[in-house]
Amino acid sequence: MSKNQIKKDVSTRTRRGIIDLLKEQGGMDVVALSSQFSLSGMAIRQHLNALKEEGLVMNVEESRPMGRPAKLWVLTPAANRFFPSGYSDLSVSLIHSIKEAFGNEGLDKLLDVRNKNMQEQYLQHLGDTSDIREKLEKLAEIRTIEGYMAEVKTQDDGSFLFIEKHCPICEAAAVCTGLCKNELHLFQTVLGNNVHIERGEYILAGGRNCIYTVRQNKP
Repeated sequence: MSKNQIKKDVSTRTRRGIIDLLKEQGGMDVVALSSQFSLSGMAIRQHLNALKEEGLVMNVEESRPMGRPAKLWVLTPAANRFFPSGYSDLSVSLIHSIKEAFGNEGLDKLLDVRNKNMQEQYLQHLGDTSDIREKLEKLAEIRTIEGYMAEVKTQDDGSFLFIEKHCPICEAAAVCTGLCKNELHLFQTVLGNNVHIERGEYILAGGRNCIYTVRQNKP
C-alpha cells in the first residue's frame, strides 16, 4: 500500500471518528475534538472543513455566561446516513400499504402486537433486577443494540435522564406517530409502576435527542 493510500485511509478513519463523536457528544469545539484525537487544532480544522464541504457538519454559536459565544461543530441531517436507518424506506412503504389495506384500526392492531413482542423481549433482558438505575442501564443496552445510542445520566435531584441520541426509525415514525406513542408506554411498562417517565426533548419535534426524565414515585 502506498503512502498516499495510507494517509487517505487514516484521514477517512479520523473523519468517521469525528462524525461518531459528534453524534455521541453533540456540539464540540476544535479544542475538545483535538484532545480526543490527539491532533493539532489545525489538523482537526482541516478534517472539519472537508466534512463541511461534503455537507456533513456545520458550525453554530452557543452562548456562554461569560465571554464570547463558543463556536461548536455539529452534524447536519445528511450525516444520518452513517447510522442505522432501520430499513426506513421499506418501513414507510409498509406503513402506507397497511393503512391502505386495513385502515388506521388495522395499523393500531399491528402496533399493539409489535409493542407486546418488544415488551416481552425487554423484560427478559432486564431480568429480575429491581434497582431503577440498573433497569435503565439494561434498557439502554438493548436500545443501543437496536441503534438508538442510548445512555443514562443521574440528576442532582435523584431522577434520571434516559437519552437516545439517534432514532433508527425516524422516517417511519414521521408517518406513523403511534410508533413513538407506543415507545413511551413500552418504557413505562417495562420499568414498572413505581416510576414516572416523561418525554422532554424529541427528535421528531426538532430536538437533537429524545430525552426521557425518569423519577421514582414517592411511597
